[in-house]
Amino acid sequence: MSAEATNAATPGAVTPVPQSPPAPRRRSRSRLDLRRLGRAALLGPTGRDRLPDAIGHVVEAHRAHFPDADLEPLRHAYVLAESSHRGQMRKSGEPYITHPLAVTLILAELGAETTTLTASLLHDTVEDTAVTLEQVRAGFGEEVAYLVDGVTKLEKVDYGAAAEPETFRKMLVATGNDVRVMSIKLADRLHNMRTLGVMRREKQERIAKVTHEVLIPLAERLGVQVLKTELEDLVFSVLHPEDHARTQELIAGNAASGEDPLGETAEAVRGVLREAGIPAEVVVRPRHSVSVHRVSLKRGQLRGTDFGRLLVLVNEDADCYGVLGELHTCFTPVVSEFKDFIAVPKFNLYQSLHTAVAREDGQVTEVLIRTHRMHKVAEAGVIALGNPHVAPPGSDGQGEGERPDGERPDGGGPDGERADPTRPGWLSRLLTWQAAAPDTDMFWTTLREDLAQDREITVFRADGGALGLPEGATCVDAAYAQYGEDAHSCIGARVNGRLAALGTVLRDGDRVQLLMGQDPASEPSREWLDHAHTPTARIAIQRRLAARAAEAPAGELPAEGRAEEEIREAASAPEPSFEPDASFRGPGVVSDRQGAPVRLAGCCTPVPGDEIVGFTVRGGAVAAHRTDCATAVRMLAAGREQVGVRWGETTACRVTLVAESFGRPHLLADLTEAIAAEGGDIVSATVEPPVRQRVRHTYTLHLPDAAHLPALMRAMRDVPGVFDVSRAAAATQ
Repeated sequence: MSAEATNAATPGAVTPVPQSPPAPRRRSRSRLDLRRLGRAALLGPTGRDRLPDAIGHVVEAHRAHFPDADLEPLRHAYVLAESSHRGQMRKSGEPYITHPLAVTLILAELGAETTTLTASLLHDTVEDTAVTLEQVRAGFGEEVAYLVDGVTKLEKVDYGAAAEPETFRKMLVATGNDVRVMSIKLADRLHNMRTLGVMRREKQERIAKVTHEVLIPLAERLGVQVLKTELEDLVFSVLHPEDHARTQELIAGNAASGEDPLGETAEAVRGVLREAGIPAEVVVRPRHSVSVHRVSLKRGQLRGTDFGRLLVLVNEDADCYGVLGELHTCFTPVVSEFKDFIAVPKFNLYQSLHTAVAREDGQVTEVLIRTHRMHKVAEAGVIALGNPHVAPPGSDGQGEGERPDGERPDGGGPDGERADPTRPGWLSRLLTWQAAAPDTDMFWTTLREDLAQDREITVFRADGGALGLPEGATCVDAAYAQYGEDAHSCIGARVNGRLAALGTVLRDGDRVQLLMGQDPASEPSREWLDHAHTPTARIAIQRRLAARAAEAPAGELPAEGRAEEEIREAASAPEPSFEPDASFRGPGVVSDRQGAPVRLAGCCTPVPGDEIVGFTVRGGAVAAHRTDCATAVRMLAAGREQVGVRWGETTACRVTLVAESFGRPHLLADLTEAIAAEGGDIVSATVEPPVRQRVRHTYTLHLPDAAHLPALMRAMRDVPGVFDVSRAAAATQ
């Protein structure tokens, strides 16, 4: 943009540097003859009855997608852009107007509608010329002005080193309302990368690095594969010139070999589909440089079929599966390579069937199967969706036109992923966390980390809704994605029906039920930061921890610290001495051995109603164990003599219960209150130090009636933060 615009009359104008040969690209594209176009641009505006010759390329490409488009806005935009940029030159030596023309042609070839092309022609006018945003708004309307403003850089004079990060923040916020903003930015960066050879080496590397870390991931997430792949190759040539040169040698060597296994397989596939009566177009898709490099790293020595893939285009969705069936019937399929992105589209709208078939010589050919409509979206992504403020044809029975409510899309639905593809869920999440990251350095670092997570999973909530999360996300991330800052009170989760720690990594398709505490004092711990994978979760936790530290009076522990201190004190306190009385230690059990004292085993603490078995122990006493007690099972296996025991008429009992919980303030007090409310007396209690926020409590209790035990255990489980209560024996088996 402005970095490349210089005034030809200025003594400091940059002398053009010979441009390095462009790297071969994955697909052919008619390149603009920039010098010829520059001459046409300098001829000045033409009359209203004809279009300037300079935009003939754009018009031709645009009419291929929109035959009936109104071209007057393009003529008007070109006239304003050419006159305002007149006298400015690019560092490559061409008139500056050639840059917005080239950017507009890229978008026109991808099928962008007229409003996007109009804004693209004007995208540098407000930034680099005397044209104001108000003039653009008055001449072209609010939408064009919004798009131009969205891609206009912030001034370094005002923002200093923060200008670039804050410009990207501004663009992303604008993209949240209209994805066409980012479409123009991506095309702008692609043309600048094509002409990067005139820059100093250090500037080339800086621009290429930002392109790699930010713009290529954004192109991937918006599904604009055509831009993404060419940007990847251009960045590859700048940042890794030696690897790029070796890859080009591999591609050239394969082309010169004279062998064409991909072409042979394509012809065989055409024959099979003709016989099956499936209308289809089969083409060979050469891999671009970065793709060939990745395959070479993965497979080592490359063979002919490694340099490309077959693309099969059909008319209907059902034909995709028909083609798949024919291929798997007539060729040897490589089952591990099959993926169905039609039934389960990628988060960036991509749909296709992926498979692979083996040739007789052992070479494996990858095959992509999709409809023509899917192919358009796979190549152009959100650009193929057109104006986000106009309903697609047939969506409401009225063809193209304004949305009935006249409002911009807001993502609709609980997940936002399917309801409005022009406002994908990842973008909504990005906008949420960036608003909570006012610090420029935090935003810039977090943005690059977030965009590096280029794979997504879908998990399903307890209410049937879905959450889109990056691969590697945990239950902590799911909590903040679903509840926002209310997730501070989350105390646990169930994943696929089973209790899981908050740090559990989720997988695609998991069912997640988040357990929320009722205590308003429940708050995140610092350990949550180790589990948080998404910026939304990390930033929310960091903000709350910082606020809590600031709120705590000097010398007072915050809530988390008080809870941990309470647990440590309980764990380190000596166990109360206890001399059991006869009321519940033995008389409730009758032994077949006359005169022998009977006691209940402490390892399993049986209660009236349990099946019991007795064994003689030291001192001639009889110990009564539950029949499922691990100790009793071992003694039986060792051949220890059993003593017949049975319950008497006494219903009082002693029992040891183990409670598993998540750590939180006041948990011990709440558990004690629940036990007392059910008539239980605590004989002894131990609390182990917390491990990964999970705390284990062991209580030995006296109950006046064993029949109250189930109700007591239910009351303990109902205490917020407690996820399981069991008899002691369960822990030893």
